[in-house]
Amino acid sequence: MGSGMETVDIVVVALYFVLVLAIGFFAMWKSNRSTVSGYFLAGRSMTWIVVGASLFVSNIGSEHFIGLAGSGAASGFAVGAWEFNALLLLQLLGWVFVPVYIHSGVYTMPEYLSKRFGGNRLKVYFAFLSLLLYIFTKLSVDLFAGALFIQESLGWNLYVSIFLLISMTALLTVTGGLVAVLYTDSLQAVLMICGALTLSILSLIKVGGLEGVRTKYMQAVPNVTAIMATGNFTYSPSCRIDPKPNALRVLRGPLDEDIPWPGFLLGQTPASIWYWCADQVIVQRVLAAKNLAHAKGSTLMAGLLKILPMFLIVIPGMISRIMFVDELACIGPEHCISVCGSQAGCSNLAYPRLVMAVMPMGLRGLMMAVMIAALMSDLDSIFNSASTIFTLDIYKTARGEASQRELLIMGRLFVVLMVAISIAWVPVIIEMQGGQTYLYIQEVAGYLTPPIAALFLLGVFWKRCNEKGAFCGAMTGFTLGVTRLILAFIYRQPRCDQPDDRPALIVKIHYMYIAAGLFWITCFVVVVVSLCTPAPDEEQVRATTFWGVRNRKMLPTEEKKDTCKLTEKSHCGADGSLEEEMPLNVREEKCLDGAYVVPLIPSTVCDPETPSTETSPVTTPPEQFDSAKMEMIRKESCHDVGETSRFMRSLEWFCGCKEEAQSPKQSIMQEDARVIAERLYEPPQIKAFLNVGLLINCCLAISMYVYFSL
Repeated sequence: MGSGMETVDIVVVALYFVLVLAIGFFAMWKSNRSTVSGYFLAGRSMTWIVVGASLFVSNIGSEHFIGLAGSGAASGFAVGAWEFNALLLLQLLGWVFVPVYIHSGVYTMPEYLSKRFGGNRLKVYFAFLSLLLYIFTKLSVDLFAGALFIQESLGWNLYVSIFLLISMTALLTVTGGLVAVLYTDSLQAVLMICGALTLSILSLIKVGGLEGVRTKYMQAVPNVTAIMATGNFTYSPSCRIDPKPNALRVLRGPLDEDIPWPGFLLGQTPASIWYWCADQVIVQRVLAAKNLAHAKGSTLMAGLLKILPMFLIVIPGMISRIMFVDELACIGPEHCISVCGSQAGCSNLAYPRLVMAVMPMGLRGLMMAVMIAALMSDLDSIFNSASTIFTLDIYKTARGEASQRELLIMGRLFVVLMVAISIAWVPVIIEMQGGQTYLYIQEVAGYLTPPIAALFLLGVFWKRCNEKGAFCGAMTGFTLGVTRLILAFIYRQPRCDQPDDRPALIVKIHYMYIAAGLFWITCFVVVVVSLCTPAPDEEQVRATTFWGVRNRKMLPTEEKKDTCKLTEKSHCGADGSLEEEMPLNVREEKCLDGAYVVPLIPSTVCDPETPSTETSPVTTPPEQFDSAKMEMIRKESCHDVGETSRFMRSLEWFCGCKEEAQSPKQSIMQEDARVIAERLYEPPQIKAFLNVGLLINCCLAISMYVYFSL
């Protein structure tokens, strides 16, 4: 037990673990985990409050508490720009991208690229890129930040604590799927906000409020004489120890080393569009909402919550510098190594030091639980989303005949594989720890994701964009980004007391300007190649573009139900195939948007001598379903249930993989046009209310930028 933690603090942490496990297993017991939609998208039945809370905590991980507070201690308000930007981009997700994703009926973002452009090249490329980003940036940053806080506050063995945290998170994700993730995220959101708010209030009281922060932060300069007297340290004037002159502004000049405003608007924003509008971790939560109104409500809620990190994390980081300036603003590499073991800087200690100094006994345990909540929320989000991408976009592509049971098992096994990779990656993080590596990891997204943002924006808004143009643009942007990333790792930033002789391309050009160049170069290549090659089919873009959603046929819910009403009578044909009876005036007609109704009703009179193990193909228009989606959500309608051991029955229940016989009247339907139209339908009053919330969110974001930039 670390010196800063008492027995009551450890008890609080233990109670938190018990509560989270109880909620996770309750969700596992109540949820439908035996279907792909139930496991990966929570049955698409979540309300806006649950989804909004999950969006917030999926974004605010342990790296935010360590990294945002550390950046606040080192450079002031600047890092808060990312949080305010999220207010706007979350609404772009809710009002533009989510309707398109629902209309196209996709589970994953690589699947959307495949439906929009055709073929599998872009789908597989984006799937592998996403998995690499998850494993080697998100997981590594989270583990480093979580380990740093645990080591600072508890003194636990590093490997034991990391192993327990990852294993518990993976257990919840494997057994409960997205339902367990969403419900535990809701608890963690409440815990995170309450704990961080308590620390923020107590620390603000100590320094005299927000005005005290503004005044005292600019005076927070380490006592060089006293530090040199306490040890064999040297001070070099090239090592900056004074607060930056523009530390109290969010958006800064075009040559600023932290946030140049042209680079932020033109380069960082496209990279953020990928994160908020096309990253599986974020989008998967919104797709779990029961309809578009709940999805929009969740983005409004998450947008409002994104105001909090500036006050709950960034400003406490600045207060930590005020209180511990001789430790956080070290005067040279040797001093930094003596304080935190890293020659790059010790600002990452800002939040843990503040917790240990300000929080009273018991509440320190609460903040430890908050950090564990942040770490687990990020990890379970990454585990679930990465397993979804692997299962549906890589494994399903390679093995098209895989059954639903096989897909679910492979999704769970991939989570186990990610646990092993994460634990194996811990020594690398320890070896490369410090602010230097943390900043490098933040740049990775800026070098690799702007081309992806370009593909999604052009794919959603420009009908003429085709697969050849998208692939050429993606490869061009990816090649340039990887080249710049390799150069960044080759030419590492020297110690502050040594001259910087790196090439001007590395030193003078901010990575946000590189990101802007990658985004616009990708757009240019996509447009030119698309215009020089044949246009995509009209049916291919009808359900996958913003304009296709706007031009869809709108029908009231009651009329939709009457039009697409099906009879419950069904029987097996002579060949064992499924047939159904429908009203004669509907059988040959199309429902919404020209799509045929495709009910798949389990048979009750199958020939026992020739049991059917899967539904036979049903002829549908080519624009409605692809064969992969039909196979993915098929059920075994007529099968023999053999005797299984008690152990196997328990294992099947635990993993949610058991396939049960269907009720004769239960209709297993694909996500046809009727279901999609119902999910997209918004009552006029609710739509108007949501639009007012959109206006409030946008005005609030702009006012935050203005207030913290003047």
